[in-house]
Amino acid sequence: MTYPIRTIAVMNRVRPFLPVVVVIAGVLTGACAGGASPGEEGSSEPTLVRIDGSSTVFPISEAVAEEFAREHPNVRPTVATSGTGGGFQKFCRGEIDINDASRPIKPVEIKACADAGIEFTELPVAYDGLAVVVHPKNSWATSITVDELRRLWEPGAQNRIMRWNQIRASWPDREIRLFGAGVDSGTYDYFTEAIVGKEGSSRGDFTSSEDDNVLVQGIAGDEGALGFMGLAYVEGNKGRLKLVGVDDGKAENGKGPILPSVETVRKGTYQPLSRPLFIYVTARSAERPEVRDFVNSYFAAPELIREVGYIELPAEIYELAKKHFADGKRGTAFGEGGSQVGMTLEQLFARER
Repeated sequence: MTYPIRTIAVMNRVRPFLPVVVVIAGVLTGACAGGASPGEEGSSEPTLVRIDGSSTVFPISEAVAEEFAREHPNVRPTVATSGTGGGFQKFCRGEIDINDASRPIKPVEIKACADAGIEFTELPVAYDGLAVVVHPKNSWATSITVDELRRLWEPGAQNRIMRWNQIRASWPDREIRLFGAGVDSGTYDYFTEAIVGKEGSSRGDFTSSEDDNVLVQGIAGDEGALGFMGLAYVEGNKGRLKLVGVDDGKAENGKGPILPSVETVRKGTYQPLSRPLFIYVTARSAERPEVRDFVNSYFAAPELIREVGYIELPAEIYELAKKHFADGKRGTAFGEGGSQVGMTLEQLFARER
């Protein structure tokens, strides 16, 4: 299996045992988050903080959980991955404390939480770029336009656009096989909104998974493959994947195709596939001191964000997020919810400074 950057680093150095439980399939045991409470004095059972959701945000939460467990041996963070949408289903049922999300909460999820009496705080934790990637031996696809991506991924392309030369005539007459995030993934939602123009709308004949490692393995083993995934997973698998520059045709973002990188994502020139990443915390869970301490750990460790391959937010955004959490600010900053392609957090929160 291929691991993101931090996991590789952990495997290559000796570290003391840390009581962090990683639940890959999203299967959790024990009491639900809403009813969890610190253990009684003298008890040897640690208190659980349950995190689920996005596989993209997973490396960040895993890294925060590892460091937090070092300093809080009586607290056990459990980090699961069931996709942003799958995580929100559990979140709105009160089964977890925190949902990792690679896109803002949707209107239908806002309603589900409201119907269940679940109030929440939305907190940005990092920036990410959605990378378009091919096999390293692909010598022709060094760049692609947003329009070409749209024609390749829109619903009407299914069983019709099947070969590379159907995208660009100068490319070879050979089969193209597509890989992408699963439909429960916030990465899928954001990509389809940004490229196709409608969230959740795409062709269906592609290999999908909420686990980015599955996508890495598929593309790395197929010279005819093209796929999309979070930039951190590409950085963690250098040599196995090749980045493709994306040209959005807008002069203000630079001439020609732009490759995703820390610099281009932070500057906002890698468009339309740069995005913020979030955690969502239930109001009830936020009343627990161990959850408050854990959440504040995200804002105190930008070096962890960099270590796992993501781009830390400006200090003023972390301070604002920390204030929102301390003040118990409820709801989403994204109006009625849903992805807002091209919107930076600086633009979104400028009015609140």
